[in-house]
Amino acid sequence: MGLGSMGRPMAERLLAERGELVIHARRPQPELVAAGATWAESPRELAMRVDVMVSVLPDLPELEQLLDGPDGLLAGDRDLLILIASTSSAPAVRALGDRLHAQTSGRVRLVDCPVSGGEDGARAGTLSIMLGGAEADTALAAEVLAPCGTAVHLGPLGAGQVAKACNQLVVSATILALGEATVLADRSSIDLDRMWSLLAGGYAGSRLLEARHSKLVTGDDSASGMAKYMVKDLRFAADIAAGTGTDAVLLPALRAAFDEIVDRGLGDRDISVTRRLVAERRPRPDDTNEF
Repeated sequence: MGLGSMGRPMAERLLAERGELVIHARRPQPELVAAGATWAESPRELAMRVDVMVSVLPDLPELEQLLDGPDGLLAGDRDLLILIASTSSAPAVRALGDRLHAQTSGRVRLVDCPVSGGEDGARAGTLSIMLGGAEADTALAAEVLAPCGTAVHLGPLGAGQVAKACNQLVVSATILALGEATVLADRSSIDLDRMWSLLAGGYAGSRLLEARHSKLVTGDDSASGMAKYMVKDLRFAADIAAGTGTDAVLLPALRAAFDEIVDRGLGDRDISVTRRLVAERRPRPDDTNEF
């Protein structure tokens, strides 16, 4: 469920590896069906046909809308393991797990398995998959998701979401620094391609710089990983900081930056839009340009 920019290539890899896949989505998927997937007309039908279901929906509310009712996932009568690949709130995932356990007497179980690596990683099967849940359930989840990348069990239910929040903290800080540095270099008449090719070999190098090198140099921030999703992810990180008594240093500044991106109407752009954000901000009156 959830066959968008991440879910679709993950489904394609699962189908290619296993030769069979049952799918359900809001919109028909004729290409996947033509490739061998089986279409389920409703969430209930999906739950009646599978033992493990992967949800790549945007967040928990979208999944919860499909749980109840005569055609919902819970209307099935067989054991079901739901893998939540969305980036969600760790406490909310735990609360949902407790509710489903009580509501179904343990028949429906959860594993959270948020991923990192973007659309390129989903297509290549190189995603980093962060698992939270019971040992037996996460072992099964790792086996099922093996065609999509490397899955590691990090702790109880919700642990994957904590790890993803940490991941997004690093990603958002890195892309903001890359965008800001690009503007500084560009306004100093430095060849951006040469600079980033050089710095990629040092401590400034990262997978993110490798993936966004061209976008940073050209300023092409057409959508790949939309910046607006970082607002939600950083809010979850802030919840974890509050819950663990952590007085974060970077997190408030990162949240303010990505809130500003959305407020400027740039939320649907790629996260490399940080270059545009910095370039379009007005300098303070006492700022001078010496270069």
